[in-house]
Amino acid sequence: MTMDQQAALERQRALYREKNAHLRQYLETVDPFEFYREIFPEGSFERKGHYEDAKGNAIALTVPKKQNSRENGVALEIEGDGRARRHLITDELQELGEIQDTDFTIMSPISYFGRQRSGKNARYLYAIVFDLDGVGMPQLRDTLHQMNKDIIPKATFIVNSGTGLHLYYVLTEPVPMYPQNQKTLKELKYALTRQIWNRFTSSIREPQMQGILQGFRVVGSGSKLGRDYPVVAFRFGDAVELEKLLDYIPDSNGEQQRIQALMRKSRLSLAEAKAKYPDWYERRIVKKERRGRWTVKRDLYDWWLHRISDEIKVGHRFYGIMTLAIYAKKCDIDEEELREDAFGLLQRYDDMSVEDINRFTKDDVVCALEMFNEDYVTFPRDDIAKISGLSMPVNKRNWRKRADHVKLMNFVRDEINGNKDWRNKNGQPSKRGIIFEYMRSHPDVKKKTEIARDLQIDRGTVAKYYDGIMQDLQQGPRDKRYS
Repeated sequence: MTMDQQAALERQRALYREKNAHLRQYLETVDPFEFYREIFPEGSFERKGHYEDAKGNAIALTVPKKQNSRENGVALEIEGDGRARRHLITDELQELGEIQDTDFTIMSPISYFGRQRSGKNARYLYAIVFDLDGVGMPQLRDTLHQMNKDIIPKATFIVNSGTGLHLYYVLTEPVPMYPQNQKTLKELKYALTRQIWNRFTSSIREPQMQGILQGFRVVGSGSKLGRDYPVVAFRFGDAVELEKLLDYIPDSNGEQQRIQALMRKSRLSLAEAKAKYPDWYERRIVKKERRGRWTVKRDLYDWWLHRISDEIKVGHRFYGIMTLAIYAKKCDIDEEELREDAFGLLQRYDDMSVEDINRFTKDDVVCALEMFNEDYVTFPRDDIAKISGLSMPVNKRNWRKRADHVKLMNFVRDEINGNKDWRNKNGQPSKRGIIFEYMRSHPDVKKKTEIARDLQIDRGTVAKYYDGIMQDLQQGPRDKRYS
């Protein structure tokens, strides 16, 4: 560590102590067990050894490290193959003791079935958390001021994460993590991030968007500043009702109404879904079939690797590698190749650090690679643009060369109609057939307006056939419908 780096580290440690001292003047410190017991009330998880409880558990991820002496002190290096170690947290929360004295451990306020932190396995969301960076003393004071004046929602807990703040909004009722609910919660979190992350609460101008499944450093474990500077929690407000958070989203652009509509739709219970969508229930719930998807040629992966190598900015480096892992799975890239490419970006990303304390480390790479998972291959393009900070132009050929795309379109046409005579009796392909062909060959394009614009068809016509086509794409087409 250079003298400049050591000086920057000491400044951040001094700021950490100053933040704690300020927060202790007004708020109550909460120990780790009490903090997590309030988020996960007794009965939330499976009791240790009682598999008959049939409940989910929290999952913590620790990056194992070893001591490695250096000239100017002690540095921490990843041990073994650099893969994170999972800790299953049962209802007694006894496992918290195992992860307190660790350097880098994260956990999300979510219960999961199984041992994978994936959206598919997510059971309940117990709190919504916002990671606020660029927080000095002026920003800390203004964050408290805005909460007290009801400008932004009042957090249940304020957590000093080392170099920033984690704002925990514990929910009065946990939310089932059905796919539709996850979509709604993600939209709500994006909208609230734009309100909470403002020019008074952060010195960083651009808000950093995070998904609803994001993990955060465990309270009581080490921060970026080291084990001697642990993550500390302070009690501030009460638990919040999910719907109340909508009041803090301005409705000038209709965003509040849109999220309200999503919330109403997401209240559909699994029993109601079974009655309303029996085919879907049989395939996805009973038979546990995966959602269908396209496998994309590696051109997409190579293109994205090139972009995040040259265009990524500080504040989005973690998400650059996270989305690279998503595209690696989508393009059937070998995991070892992905890991080599991801760790190959480490030095370049670390050199981008504006402050010496804001290093990009192997820890960040390891955690980002957790997204190399089949459950994330349908991660929306618009969300990738938001979290990576990079624009996402639409490739109408799904990264296929033009000649290959034409062959595929012709094949789809013939499959739909069963022969080469694919026009109807009036000499024109049916509107439904055109829309179906387009949606089948462009699975990443989901918006009706975009489909209508590309096909130069009225949006009402697209809306008329959209739901039926989506259902047929999942079940397999009935050719006569598209003639």
